[in-house]
Amino acid sequence: MALEGGGHFVEAGAARAMHHVPADPAQLDELTYLLQSGSDRTGALDFQASPEHYFSRDPVGASLQSLLQAAEKVDKGIALEPGLDQALFHGSSLGGARPKAMIDDGTRKLIAKFSSSSDTLNVVKAEFVAMRLAAEVGLTVASVELVRSAGRDVLLVERFDRVPSDDGWHRRAMVSALTLFGLDELMARYASYADLAEIVRHRFTRPKQTLAELYGRLVFNVLCGNTDDHARNHAAFWDGRQLSLTPAYDICPQLRTGNAASQAMLITGQDRTSRIATCLAAAPHFLLGTDEATNLIAGQIRRLRAAWSKVCREAGLSQVDRSLLSKRVFLNPFIFEGAPPGLEARLD
Repeated sequence: MALEGGGHFVEAGAARAMHHVPADPAQLDELTYLLQSGSDRTGALDFQASPEHYFSRDPVGASLQSLLQAAEKVDKGIALEPGLDQALFHGSSLGGARPKAMIDDGTRKLIAKFSSSSDTLNVVKAEFVAMRLAAEVGLTVASVELVRSAGRDVLLVERFDRVPSDDGWHRRAMVSALTLFGLDELMARYASYADLAEIVRHRFTRPKQTLAELYGRLVFNVLCGNTDDHARNHAAFWDGRQLSLTPAYDICPQLRTGNAASQAMLITGQDRTSRIATCLAAAPHFLLGTDEATNLIAGQIRRLRAAWSKVCREAGLSQVDRSLLSKRVFLNPFIFEGAPPGLEARLD
C-alpha cells in the first residue's frame, strides 16, 4: 500500500504539473508527506518507498559563502540555491515557526534561522544570547554564531546529529522526548520534566550527571524566559542500547504580556508555573537535595549576570532590545515569587 500510495502521488503530481494545477496540501496524506520529504532529516530518520532499495533525496544545501554573499549574488543576477532563496526572500523552507535553511560549511552542517521584518523583538539575536548564556552557566548546548545576510540577521546552529568522516557524513540516531514519552502532539501537554527524569534514571547512560544537566536546563529555561520548552525541544542520542542527552537547542526567550508565565512541559505534579520555587519542588525527581538545587540555581544566576554584558556585545544588541530582554524576559520578577531569600537578582 505504501508503494502504491507513493506512486499515485507521483503520477497525480506529474499530471498537475503538466496542467499547472497546484496541489492542495489539505488533500495529501501523512504517508505522502513522509515519502516526499528530504533524506537529511533529524537524526537517522528517512522514509523510503522500498524496503530493499535506498534512494537518497538529500537537498542541495547552500554553502556558508553563498549565505554571506547572498545580497551580492542577487545584485549580479546570480541565482541562489532554492532553499536559501526561499528562506531569505520568500518565507520558511524547513519546519518550525521561523524561516530556515540548510547550510553546508564543508566540515560542519548548520541550520540557519533568519530574522523577520515583523519581529517586535530581534528573536534571532535573543536566541543567540540565550544559547551563549546557557553555555556560560555550564550547560551543554549546540554551537551557535551570528552573521548577516542580505540585510538580515542569521543565527547559525551547528547540527550535532551529523559527524564528518572520510567517506561523507555519518548520522547519529536520536529521538525526541515526545517519542520517549510515547505521546502524540495532541497529548504533549501531559509531558513533564518529572517523567523525563524517571526515564533518565532507568534508560540513560551516566544517569546522575544527566539528571543534573537536565535540571540545569529546566532552571535556565525559567531564568531566561524560554517557555517554549515542549517535548520536541528535548532529545537523546540512541546507540542501539542506551540513550544519552543531546546538547540543548532551541533555547529561545519568549516575550510575555504580563509577569506570570508557564513552561510548556509540566515541572512537577500538575505545576508548570515558571518559578524558581517550582524548580526547587521538583529537585527530588532529579536526585538533588534542597541545598544542592538552591546552590545550582544561585550559581546559574551569578554566572548569567557576570556574562550578560559580554554576550549582549557579542550579539550586537540594540539598547532597546537589551533593555527589553533584561527587564521583561531574563530574570523576570515573577520567577522569584516564593523563592528562598537571597536568590532575587536583576540585570543591568
